[in-house]
Amino acid sequence: MDYRFDAFYGERSSQQDIYAGSVQPILRHLLEGQNASVLAYGPTGAGKTHTMLGSPEQPGVIPRALMDLLQLTREESAEGRPWALSVTMSYLEIYQEKVLDLLEPSSGDLVIREDCRGNILIPGLTQKPITSFADFEQHFLPASRNRTVGATRLNQRSSRSHAVLLVKVDQRERLAPFRQREGKLYLIDLAGSEDNRRTGNKGLRLKESGAINTSLFVLGKVVDALNQGLPRVPYRDSKLTRLLQDSLGGSAHSILIANIAPERRFYLDTVSALNFAARSKEVINRPFTNESLQLHVLAPIKLSKKELLGPSEAKRARGPEEEETGSPEPPAAPSSASQKLSPLQKLNSMDPAMVERLLSLDRLLGSQGSQGTPLLSTPRRERMVLMKTVEAKDLEIERLKMKQKELEAKVLAQEATDPKEKENYSPTMLRPLARRTVTVAKPLKKAVVMPLQLIQEQAAYPNAEIHILKKKGRKRKLESLDASEPEEKGEDCWELQISPELLAHGRQKILDLLNEGSARDLRSLQRIGQKKAQLIVGWRELHGPFSQVEDLERVEGISGKQMESFLKANILGLAAGQRCGPS
Repeated sequence: MDYRFDAFYGERSSQQDIYAGSVQPILRHLLEGQNASVLAYGPTGAGKTHTMLGSPEQPGVIPRALMDLLQLTREESAEGRPWALSVTMSYLEIYQEKVLDLLEPSSGDLVIREDCRGNILIPGLTQKPITSFADFEQHFLPASRNRTVGATRLNQRSSRSHAVLLVKVDQRERLAPFRQREGKLYLIDLAGSEDNRRTGNKGLRLKESGAINTSLFVLGKVVDALNQGLPRVPYRDSKLTRLLQDSLGGSAHSILIANIAPERRFYLDTVSALNFAARSKEVINRPFTNESLQLHVLAPIKLSKKELLGPSEAKRARGPEEEETGSPEPPAAPSSASQKLSPLQKLNSMDPAMVERLLSLDRLLGSQGSQGTPLLSTPRRERMVLMKTVEAKDLEIERLKMKQKELEAKVLAQEATDPKEKENYSPTMLRPLARRTVTVAKPLKKAVVMPLQLIQEQAAYPNAEIHILKKKGRKRKLESLDASEPEEKGEDCWELQISPELLAHGRQKILDLLNEGSARDLRSLQRIGQKKAQLIVGWRELHGPFSQVEDLERVEGISGKQMESFLKANILGLAAGQRCGPS
């Protein structure tokens, strides 16, 4: 077996080697507003918790990552830097498909939600701000003691739940346009898959083991679905996969650390872990920057009544005497009209791409030394654009009205030249549109298609009387080709009205087909399907050929009523030398 991974760490590798080689390079992406995740995967007792937590002498991935991340945020948020950074932490576990807050154990089972942008969040999850590694230890160490652990034959302190440490890095731009970024780091210590025959789990431990194995099985299904490009990925089948939706085939830089055990008794677990890691390596994530605009930080401005109404509205608001004399505007607007408005209040409903272009233009003008208020702090500009749009629509309406008047004048001129049309139509009304002539469809002619043999017999014996069965409602009418009045008979006496020669000929053909035909040939008869055809062939092999058509009732599954329906459907067609298709 051949596996290809990004890195391999043997027995002599230290915690620093694993962290510096695989985990440390992804921390920089958090400062760019992107997400990252580190997962420890493997069978129980393989050392996942030791890899993530470590010991006081050899710290694991979690303490080393927090130490470096806090150092990076202090450097980036120093005085004179464009961004102000803050770090918060949350710690939870997934125990028997329940999301429990380890920082606040009394909060109970939490729900997992998804916002409008597709981000996974947990309402009510405790978030603790941290500024130093001492703050992190103050919250993390007591919360770690709240995690569910238990003793098995393979491990004295076996993790009975999946632990997830969530670290958020929030960034706020100090200068315009005051952007915001958010990066999330998931540090996940998965519970190991367990073979209950070796662990000796019973009772509660057995139930915990079942929940762990189920969630890991769903995790494997999610990875397989992502690799195969299936239309539905079963994220919702487990709380673990639902929480890790960003990390699995989503928008996060993901690192999977597969812990394996070298003992022979762990051989199958090792192969399973390596196969899962190889499949996970084929999953492609598409990270992007989580950036938004902070619209409420610009200083509000005061606008006069004239600026609020716009030039055309202000002109209509003035009286006619003021327009004639050319009196100036009032020196001061009423206090009720003077109000504080947010400079971007009118931009909330605009396209985000258009807002971004306007902000870029504002930054460009600011860099060129423009004085006064920013460009976007004038809602009047938006109102002017709207007024121009309305004026353009009014001009289009006027143009259409003029075109309509020209057409009316043309129609009136035509009516004046034609006196007949003038009498029929009023001069003030337009000529109605020509209506399409609607033709009534002729009734369909009904034709009776007769078998070729019947036509030949009728030509040979013109005086012979040939009867045809027709169905109407629940009764059948028996008509003669020469008769003018159909004779109505009940269904129970239909055979008496058929020519005895035709009836005997049809019965003989049905009998030959029952004795010699295969199951496929029998299916060509009406009322005979695949199941009945097989029953007929089986009965024939056990009891020999049929002596008469009525012996068909002796076949299991064919009643007398079905027998009568079968003869009605097939005897005339076979008598005329025709075969009908399967029913």
